[in-house]
Amino acid sequence: MDESGGSGQPRSGNDRATDRHEGQPPRTDPSHPEATPDTTGSGPAPEEQAPAEDAHGRDTGAKPSDASDSSDSSDSSGSSDGSVSPGVSGTPDPSGTPDPPAGRAPAAPRGRTEASSGNTGGGAGTGAGGPRGPRRPKDPGGGLLMGRPFGVPVYVAPSWFLVAALITWVFGGQLDRVLPELGAARYLVSLFFAVAFYASVLVHELAHTVAALRFKLPVRRIQLQFFGGVSEIEKEAETPGREFVLAFVGPLLSLVLAGVFYLAMSPVEPGTVPGVLLAGLMISNLIVAAFNLLPGLPLDGGRMLRAVVWKITGTPMSGTVAAAWVGRALAIAVLIGLPLLTQTGALGGDPEDIGGMDTVTDALLAAILAAIIWTGAGNSLRMARLREHLPELRARALTRRAVPVETDTPLSEALRRANEVGARALVVVDAEGEPLSLVREAAIVGVPEHRRPWVAVSGLAQDLTEGMRVSAELSGEELLDVLRATPATEYLVVEDTGAIYGVLSAADVERAFVRAMARPS
Repeated sequence: MDESGGSGQPRSGNDRATDRHEGQPPRTDPSHPEATPDTTGSGPAPEEQAPAEDAHGRDTGAKPSDASDSSDSSDSSGSSDGSVSPGVSGTPDPSGTPDPPAGRAPAAPRGRTEASSGNTGGGAGTGAGGPRGPRRPKDPGGGLLMGRPFGVPVYVAPSWFLVAALITWVFGGQLDRVLPELGAARYLVSLFFAVAFYASVLVHELAHTVAALRFKLPVRRIQLQFFGGVSEIEKEAETPGREFVLAFVGPLLSLVLAGVFYLAMSPVEPGTVPGVLLAGLMISNLIVAAFNLLPGLPLDGGRMLRAVVWKITGTPMSGTVAAAWVGRALAIAVLIGLPLLTQTGALGGDPEDIGGMDTVTDALLAAILAAIIWTGAGNSLRMARLREHLPELRARALTRRAVPVETDTPLSEALRRANEVGARALVVVDAEGEPLSLVREAAIVGVPEHRRPWVAVSGLAQDLTEGMRVSAELSGEELLDVLRATPATEYLVVEDTGAIYGVLSAADVERAFVRAMARPS
């Protein structure tokens, strides 16, 4: 790995961290093989630069402006590689998407990695959000904000209103058979049941949230949606024991609620509206707990299985693989088994009364549940693989070499100096050499070549804030967290001594993030 060339000639990285070698001496000599003078003085336009070479004379593919050479670029950061919103980080599941860097950042492939809650009625699922782009707003959004218990925003997704209407219609039909005297008022009672049921789901999710906060894990939001709820916990549990607890507390609270509703039924007369509501809430919470205890990702039981395998093998990846494949088997079982159980009357009801539209509805419900579970399991595998490769994202390896220039330096002169030493970034400094700002790559590209002798670098620079100073020792998820906290297109990378090491482009980190996603385990 290359070391800093000192505060006067900071050494940067190139786009290929694999061409770096540990223990390489600092590169401070402008005659170093990496330097590729640009006789045109045209600056960072990618097509105008010869590729740089590393210490062994190999072509690294580094160009003064890799971030602006992608046809996918659509903003001033020059970011590329197919950004989508991310996401999401999930409850203690490794499938929680680590947030990409600032700028625009790619997330995991959609399905949720983001597909995510496969938690019918609640559970510790990976939230559909995400890794959500790196330009994270203070409020993550996700529907109608209902409140902030424990400081965590709770949202009701638009899909909830659809399922609330469905529950109201279905439960209203059941009430018509049990309490025909209610008439049209049965739908008001059914709506109350739908709201009370999702309040139970919220309690389930709050259990995950409280446990996560107890373990010092940040929770981005809780979202109530079509098939339950999602607690989006942004970091993975540090130990299998904590992972198990984080997953188990949700179903445990659902079981406790079922017990509370059962006890509340004792003084209530059966066959009344309160009796029917309490019975329905008791049964629904039992179903939520039982379903989420099934041992397959992305359900809570899958995370509990992952924790057990993690404890036995000592590696979280082994636990994820085991729980994800069990989750896929579970998805197939739901797809085939649920309609069969309904047809045979095993789930209640007379088989002779089942047919026609009921059969189609059961098959459709089974297909949706199976798709959610299968997708969540697959995304858990992909996110676990990403986490394995995250340590490869090293600030020192991704940093571009930079040259210091004073505020009144013409752009053409600054680019000439950069090309002489093979640098790919400009840092504006004061008379004492202290960094003041970073010249934005997108701004350089926007200046025509004939105007560059008349444009001072200070007019193209972004003032440095404290959050834009990044330690050269950062790597992996810690690096992404720091970049996400202060969205920018470029960051100043410094040594522990405060000496300038170079400039880190968000676009370079994005590309490395995408490569990590695509690389097999």
